Amino acid sequence: MAKMELVVTICNVGFSEVVMDAAKEAGARGGTVTHARGTTSQVAEKRFGVYVTPDKEMILIVVPTKIRDKVLTAIYNAISQGKPGNSICFSLPVENTVGIRFVDDDEKSQENAETK
Repeated sequence: MAKMELVVTICNVGFSEVVMDAAKEAGARGGTVTHARGTTSQVAEKRFGVYVTPDKEMILIVVPTKIRDKVLTAIYNAISQGKPGNSICFSLPVENTVGIRFVDDDEKSQENAETK
């Protein structure tokens, strides 16, 4: 079974479709979008140049580890475009999954060989 990663993107409201389109082009199959609220301090805003609008969207996408970097890069290129503060995107390892089955190319080839 393929090792999986959870790609989490937190962005301003209205950008979840851009994130999902970029992730799908990079090989992701889908994701979950939820409403979120952000907070920060004035010190952090000034020091890091991150100005937080309270309403956010959080996009959760489970992908095979082997395409994680491709998905992260695609999201970065689509939404952040190198500008600090537009979004944050990171990944976390997923230890176990239930109800998710990602068939990779090796498994497809093996299944095709077995049916012939």
